[in-house]
Amino acid sequence: MSPFTTKDGTEIFYRDWGTGQSIVFSHTWPLGADSFEDQMFFLVNHGYRCIAHDRRGHGRSTQPWNGYDLDTYADDLATLIEKLDLKDVIHIGHSIGGGEVVRYLGRHGTSRAAKAVLLAPATPLMLKTAANPGGIPMEAFDGIRHGLAADRSQFLKDVTMPFYNYNRPGAKPSEGVRESFWRQSMMTSLHAAYLSVKVFSETDTTEDIKKIDVPVLVIHGDGDQLVPFPNCGAVTAKLLPKSTLKVYSGECHGLITTAKRRVNEDILAFIQNKE
Repeated sequence: MSPFTTKDGTEIFYRDWGTGQSIVFSHTWPLGADSFEDQMFFLVNHGYRCIAHDRRGHGRSTQPWNGYDLDTYADDLATLIEKLDLKDVIHIGHSIGGGEVVRYLGRHGTSRAAKAVLLAPATPLMLKTAANPGGIPMEAFDGIRHGLAADRSQFLKDVTMPFYNYNRPGAKPSEGVRESFWRQSMMTSLHAAYLSVKVFSETDTTEDIKKIDVPVLVIHGDGDQLVPFPNCGAVTAKLLPKSTLKVYSGECHGLITTAKRRVNEDILAFIQNKE
């Protein structure tokens, strides 16, 4: 399918599989639509239409110099939904993609939405501040920026270890999974990857979350080394007016890959629930 063009001329690639009720995916940093292939394949085979885009600057989308902020990401998502005239949409967002989903729903409303699923969401705020003492210190995010600028390729290969908890005792790293992460992340421009660190760490989505009036499933691993469950998934679930929380014991940030069977089944059960 052809990419769609945003109001500032950015071309956004998307894949559109299957037929049925629409499920729209928003991916994590610094990957792309390919990161959801396990969920898309599973859900298409259960009668759903699955749509996933590469965020601007990521994957097969073009790499503009501007627009790396959560408002623009949400507006790009809105453009996709309006272009395809999607209604009764189920939104699924992973990590920063969870932030994209809640900002979209808070900024554009829920008239086209049915439900949402937030997977290890980087919401409502990751950065440690006086009002958010349980957050992560700025030094950690500065370290990510330094790693990207110093040796992006090696840094992103190294990130796979905590991302999938492959650095934990007894872990059995999959080199295929690591290489897939590296391939996808290297397709993202350095500029987009660098600026997105500020987006996922410093953007507060508290007020967006409070506005969401559709049912939302939050899934988060309590072994997540990158987006800590107590300050993110747990708080997000409490702020949502209609939330269901599932905590995966010991699971990592990349749970859509390492726990894909359980994630897929939990998503399917949630979206098929007619209550």
